[in-house]
Amino acid sequence: MIVCRTPYRISFFGGGTDFPAWYQEHGGAVLATTIDKYCSLTVRYLPPFFEHKIRVVWSKIENCKTIDEVSHPAVKGVVKYLGLDRCLEIHHVGDLPARSGMGSSSAFTVGLLNSLSALQGKMLTKAQLAREATTIEQEILKETVGSQDQVSTSFGGFNLIRFHPSSEISVHPVTISQPRLEELQSHLMLFYTGISRTSSEVSQEFVHDINARKRQLRIMKDLVDEAVSILNSERDLSTFGTLLRESWETKRSLSSAVSNPVVDQMFEEAYKAGALGGKLTGAGGGGFLLLFVPPHAKTKVRLAMKKLLHVPFRFEFSGSQVIFADTDTDYSDVEKAQRLIQIDPFRDLSEVISEIGHRVGSTTDLKGEDSSEEVLDTDPRSTTLSVSK
Repeated sequence: MIVCRTPYRISFFGGGTDFPAWYQEHGGAVLATTIDKYCSLTVRYLPPFFEHKIRVVWSKIENCKTIDEVSHPAVKGVVKYLGLDRCLEIHHVGDLPARSGMGSSSAFTVGLLNSLSALQGKMLTKAQLAREATTIEQEILKETVGSQDQVSTSFGGFNLIRFHPSSEISVHPVTISQPRLEELQSHLMLFYTGISRTSSEVSQEFVHDINARKRQLRIMKDLVDEAVSILNSERDLSTFGTLLRESWETKRSLSSAVSNPVVDQMFEEAYKAGALGGKLTGAGGGGFLLLFVPPHAKTKVRLAMKKLLHVPFRFEFSGSQVIFADTDTDYSDVEKAQRLIQIDPFRDLSEVISEIGHRVGSTTDLKGEDSSEEVLDTDPRSTTLSVSK
């Protein structure tokens, strides 16, 4: 059994420039951090005592005989990518809801790739995890997603991630002092809007014609370096908040799907209460609302957003990691034997009794209703079953 924990992420600046259609021509950059909210996965080889061969527990419970019957796309994609032809059991537990802009789908893919590789006896590096998870999501599952989530959730930490035209991706930890990092964290508030959406559907609104958004995406990329400059200086941190607001306004212009009147009203109420900036995490449309709020205004902002769920969080720096591993129990020999020998199907006792009754009934019908009564000899010394008439 393997247990793997993978963090969700918050992206501050540069979202949208991490799509291959953009950065393979213009380059891209993202400033992001992972937080102490996790996607947890438990995987094991399924014992051979069940009718199903693959069991997947997520928002659904799937008991399937083949991987092609599984409806969860990432499970199907990762298992096929790894070439796993074994009986498997996969359990997922998430700290935050899916389709909420926190990189949950990539955290799942990264975590499953990490845990199933460990089950096979392989340890992937952070770079391998990020690269292979990106391949699975973009090339195998054909999802309209960028490349930042796979990198953030694999590596963990507060990072400047650069996407190069050569398709190379480089990860640079943001090396600011601990007091400065704590100061930044003390200005951040996270609220759940209650609006779920699929990020790929929001992204499709602008990715299909991404070069028509050159002006916005160039601004968003430049804001990444300006944000890092603020963090590395002694400038008042409030400038980071106003920059966040500028970035959001630029992102809103990418597509009508990025925001909506309900979300716009949330921002207005937050700004009136004292927030200096904010954004929707992920592609937009809904999910989580990240606000930059001076500590003295937090109480007022929280009251203004009282209809939304407030989610306290801390930065985290571990990334996806296997936190438990026990690979002693392996049913591979039994599975091989099952492929070579036709095992009787598993049945409920009621089915067996019904079958016996059917056989006895068939025998009685053949002998006729006037057959002599049969008495079984129950002498324990007898080695054969005798019948007296």
